[in-house]
This record gives sequence, C-alpha cells and structure tokens, in this order.
Amino acid sequence: MKKQINLLAYAMICLAAIVIALLIRSAILEKYTSNHTIAVTGLGSVDFDSDLIVWSGTFSRIDKDLKKAYAEIEKDRFIILQYLISKGIKESSIVFQSIQINKEFDHQYDDTYNLRKKTFVGYNLSQSVTIESDQVDVVEEAGRSITELINQGIEFYSASPQYFYTKLAELKLQMIETATLDANKRARILAENSGNKIGKLKRATLGVFQIVGQNSGEDFSWGGTFNTFSRKKTAHITVKLEYLVD
Repeated sequence: MKKQINLLAYAMICLAAIVIALLIRSAILEKYTSNHTIAVTGLGSVDFDSDLIVWSGTFSRIDKDLKKAYAEIEKDRFIILQYLISKGIKESSIVFQSIQINKEFDHQYDDTYNLRKKTFVGYNLSQSVTIESDQVDVVEEAGRSITELINQGIEFYSASPQYFYTKLAELKLQMIETATLDANKRARILAENSGNKIGKLKRATLGVFQIVGQNSGEDFSWGGTFNTFSRKKTAHITVKLEYLVD
C-alpha cells in the first residue's frame, strides 16, 4: 500500500514537471514570436489637378464728397460684374462684399516728428469681390486679363488665386490603399530575403497627408502640408505596418 502511494506521488510530480515545462516552453515561444516582427513604411502618392478656384480682388474710390465716392464705386462694381460675366464666369459664382468706408487724412509733422497739421483728404470707399468656381480655366483667364479694368480707370487689386480639390476624401482612400499595398509588398520582400514569412498584422499606423505643388520642392511638415496656391498638386501619405514573423 505504501509502495502504491509512493508511485502515485512520483507520477503526480512527473506530471506537474511536464505541465510546468510546457508552460515555460509556451511562454518562451510567445515571447520569441512577439519580439520577431518586421516594420515597414509604405508610400502612396498621386498627382492631381485642382477642380475649384477661389479668386478675389479689391477696388476703391476716394472723394471728399461721400455721395460722389459711393456713386463712383457703384459704377465700378457694375463694370467689374459685366467684365467677369463677359469672360464666361457664372454670375452665381460672383460675390461682392459690403462696402468699407474710411476717412483719409494727410498728416504733417515737424522736425521732431510732432504732428503739426491734419488735413482731411476724403472718404476712402473699398469693396471686395470673390469668385468661387469650378470653371478653373475661365477664372484664370479673367485674372490674366484684369488690366482691361485698370485701363478703364478702375483701381483693382487682384489677389493670387487659391486652388482646391473637391474629391479629396475619395483621393485619400485611394492613397491609403496604395500605401498599404506598398508596405505589404516591402514586408514580404524583407521576410523572404531572410528566409521567413510574414504573419499576422500586429500594428498599423497612418501618417499625415502632405499636399504640395507638383515639382515644387516644398518641405513636408509634422502636422501636414496643404498647398492652396498651385493648381497642379501632388498628395502623399505614408502607412507603417508591423507584421509578426512566422
């Protein structure tokens, strides 16, 4: 009886030793596997042409008679509107802002820069106009021909146009897919060259979008770059993938 008890105890000790060994082996394998990964970065980039343009300008008149100045700027407004429409721009795309009125003074100073005389010059009335349109070519041509207004005696100051892309959301999805496929391809090549295969995806990290002018040499920024002054642009995105190695 005592011998049977000893054999049973011995068997239990052996079984416990086997279980412990299996647990240790499993832990070692898990640690080994989790520490053997391949991390790669894929790039997605695409060139595109902006499909929305925003162009603005300002015109002004100055006169000591406020009513006369207002009448003159209203006349200029009508001429500018007709000019833009004649160039093919839709009237619904043209927005005139409210008129701004400021009093202008001529200041005269003495040799010690103390104000000697302040003379009223007139009322300076200014107004801005903004065109937001998908007629990119048409608006660009109107901007290049703006001297036609200046030749009519209108003081028109044109700002640089800004360019946007209305299908940016779809473009981003396309770029993410491209960058992901690129990263996956890189990971497979690295694994095969080392005699391994990639396993499950452990982690995926999306970079920031960078939109720059084509062939502009613009620098990327940590928070992302969004160029609005180039019609033709290039968008970039990176995707970092980390795979377990089988």
